Amino acid sequence: MVDVGICCREVEKRMKRLGLHMQNVKAIFISHEHSDHIKGLAVLCKKYSFPVYITSATFLNCGITVDQNLLYSFKPHEPVVIGDLKVTAFPKFHDACDPYSFVVECNNIRAGVFTDIGTPCANVVNYFKQCHAAFLEANYDELMSHLLLSHLSENNNCPKVVQKLFDKNSGGVKITVASRSSETELFSITASKKSSHQYRTSHSAQLAFSFI
Repeated sequence: MVDVGICCREVEKRMKRLGLHMQNVKAIFISHEHSDHIKGLAVLCKKYSFPVYITSATFLNCGITVDQNLLYSFKPHEPVVIGDLKVTAFPKFHDACDPYSFVVECNNIRAGVFTDIGTPCANVVNYFKQCHAAFLEANYDELMSHLLLSHLSENNNCPKVVQKLFDKNSGGVKITVASRSSETELFSITASKKSSHQYRTSHSAQLAFSFI
């Protein structure tokens, strides 16, 4: 799980509606200390004792209490192995003390979680090019198979406007706008021999990827 910007109860509700079980969550990775990324972390960890991968600087600036035995750090560009997944964190530009984004890999399929990107630095560009799918806050790559536009401002943006704008300019790329108030459908991401930019979706009723 990457970030916990909603309360524990809401996480549980959305997981249940997706047919996912909290017991299957093996760890939480925190990108930075802003409240819309850590709001539910303390309660979720207290209830389920999930390991939390977070840098020391970020945790010190979170202002929350989490059992020290649950805290683990990570280093930039060095994959952390969690079961069958490899999670690679990389630094980016954002108005936080030590911000990171993540690429999650399984069976050579890579999905990026790219939000709160102030400037498209070399790290973002490099890791974005490696992904088969991306959870992206703003821009798009016309060669990408599928983009999920995320982290829209509650007060300064409108999902319908964003959907219309990107659909008009996407050149056929499938665009999905992630909702702030409900879970987004499940997507199964797979690489094709024909192109690394192919996707396959599985429509089930926050975002989840199934690597196949």
